[in-house]
Amino acid sequence: MAKKSKNPTLEELFSDPEQFRQMHEQLYSRKPLLEQGSPFAHLLQTMVNAALDGEVLGHVAETRAQGEENKRNGYTDKTILSEAGPLSIRTPRDRQGTFEPQLVPKRERELSSGLDTQILALYAQGNSVEDIKRLLQTMFGVDISAGKISAITDQVLPVIQEWRNRRLLEFYAVIYMDAIHFKVRHEGKYSSRAFYTVYSVDGHGNRDLLGMYMSENEGANQWGLVLEDLKFRGVEDVLVFCTDDLTGFSEAMNDVFPATVVQKCLVHKMRNTTRFVDDKDMKAVVRGLKAVYKADTQEAAATALEAFEVEWGHKYSSIVVSWRRDWDELMAFLDFPIALRRMIYTTNPVEAVHRIIRKLIKGKAAWASDTALMKQVYLSLMHNEKSWRKQAYGWKAIQRDLVKLYGDRVTKHMGPS
Repeated sequence: MAKKSKNPTLEELFSDPEQFRQMHEQLYSRKPLLEQGSPFAHLLQTMVNAALDGEVLGHVAETRAQGEENKRNGYTDKTILSEAGPLSIRTPRDRQGTFEPQLVPKRERELSSGLDTQILALYAQGNSVEDIKRLLQTMFGVDISAGKISAITDQVLPVIQEWRNRRLLEFYAVIYMDAIHFKVRHEGKYSSRAFYTVYSVDGHGNRDLLGMYMSENEGANQWGLVLEDLKFRGVEDVLVFCTDDLTGFSEAMNDVFPATVVQKCLVHKMRNTTRFVDDKDMKAVVRGLKAVYKADTQEAAATALEAFEVEWGHKYSSIVVSWRRDWDELMAFLDFPIALRRMIYTTNPVEAVHRIIRKLIKGKAAWASDTALMKQVYLSLMHNEKSWRKQAYGWKAIQRDLVKLYGDRVTKHMGPS
């Protein structure tokens, strides 16, 4: 049988002038109240042990009231982690072995203090495992190993898997798709990994992230897998896919969603096709191209491009060739109502999601694995969910226009939001 606990009772602690002097000194020292070794940490340890003693007394009394023979049977010593650092606790035992402590259950090594939540929050803000280890030591005097921190962040992996496999809606009005690149350690060396983001607006104007995917590079095969996954998870119809100039995307989409319109981002197109324009010509060239995509109709846009070719075709023929090559997918937005045009002529919405990611993990040069990258990006986005899970502005008017334009293709999916 273990020795009787030598911890003071709460009554003894509160009657001890020296203890109160130490607490008063700690309060005015501007040090963390619950740093390791502080009198408040000692108080917490005492309270935990006293609470456990109270639990076993209640359990023994309950079993005796039921006519069973039972009594206390010593203690089991163990150390647990807390925000106050390691605590030495003595878990009481009973003769029957039926006592199950509630405050610190058997085999638990941590006082429920929200420490896991804080570690996940720090990880979501772009801190590395070593950063978190150092911050916890500084803030709470808690020394947690890198392995323990990694194990805590791994708790989110089943949640990510469930999120990535969740059932999606049958219909989306707009889906934005884009890729962002990161350095990841793969097969012993660091290489660039394409991280695909799929961001949507449903028939009721609600924005949502549908999925995140990773691959070594972009291409028709990879985009085909992404689109097939969306279909497998329940997506039946999409009005518009908005993309950058993604290699092989249009071909892949035609195989999976043949009725869907592809709109290539005009902002990217402008940026890419004016990279080699002379500074002295830049304003005039941009003005000429804006006249193309700000036209009211495709016919007017085609006329504006012809006018641009007359003025600049001799010097910047490659611009004209590039725009004509992608014409159908650049000007697709002109077939839609004006309010929706503003939403689909650019991939800015999904790029705003990427800015959230870059801002939070900008100090990170590379990741140890695909899993580490996925964990941190997922936590970063969920930590900032309010910034991207919004209602599309002015959606009711857009919804009315879509019903007029597409009829049953839209209305059959317009159940309650």
